[in-house]
Amino acid sequence: MDSAPPTAKVELDRAFTELYRAHLRDVYSYSYYRIGNHHDAEDITEQTFLQAYRHFERARAESNGRPLRPWLIRIAHNLAANYYRDRSRRPQSPLEDSEATLATTHDTETLVEGRDELKRILEGVSQLPDERREALIMRFALAMDNREIARAMGKTDGATKVLLHRAIRQLEGIMSSAEAA
Repeated sequence: MDSAPPTAKVELDRAFTELYRAHLRDVYSYSYYRIGNHHDAEDITEQTFLQAYRHFERARAESNGRPLRPWLIRIAHNLAANYYRDRSRRPQSPLEDSEATLATTHDTETLVEGRDELKRILEGVSQLPDERREALIMRFALAMDNREIARAMGKTDGATKVLLHRAIRQLEGIMSSAEAA
């Protein structure tokens, strides 16, 4: 990018700014649900966009007009994997502050029930194998469609459908076991 003419650099920076604005929330949400705390999610989000900026010109050229959100999520996915490898899965504050995501107003009883249910679901999701957890986060936290998830995970559409189906079934089993206990 350093050798690009000034007008090309300005256009590239403008396009990257648009990408950043369009996908900042998704990258942060993915990072937060993957890592489980705001501080580290912010760090991973920042690192994701720094890496994306370094490779943006090439990614745009290779995308053939396809959306770049799966590419960004893939970068965040790799950074999250590095985070866990570097931290040796040392216990962190696990998704306990996720109840802050319940921002709408409810009566106290409904709010408490909602928080308890969310906590149980997040505990169930945390028990899933990494790949299944990743797919569920992308599908339900980021509202990515199967094709986007497939691109982000480097899988076929069919393999992604199977992965999501198995993840949901396994989560249902975990939730049923927890309720029976």
